Amino acid sequence: MVLEVSGTQVVPQTSFAVDGVWIGAMVPKRWARRAVTRNLIKRQVYSIAAQHETMLPAAAYLVRLRSTYDRTHFKSAKSETLQAAVRGEIEQLFSKAQQPAKAAT
Repeated sequence: MVLEVSGTQVVPQTSFAVDGVWIGAMVPKRWARRAVTRNLIKRQVYSIAAQHETMLPAAAYLVRLRSTYDRTHFKSAKSETLQAAVRGEIEQLFSKAQQPAKAAT
């Protein structure tokens, strides 16, 4: 979404028309070094997004990893602890996205 200033008013403008829910996932190499880990995290994002898709408002969403998943804590990309940690964070994000935005007073 782009904000365009028109006189003294700020009018939100979308860059493109969105029909339905679009999901994108970014997992930078800086936060998850191994490609197999990055790919598994992206798959979890898409899987959880599919479960929440009917409850999300029509928009384009981008899920971006902002914290590290260290190899010393998670030995394998397919470890249960890594999958549980990632799933918990993604579930929390999508539940927040389902809540209506608070109106400014």
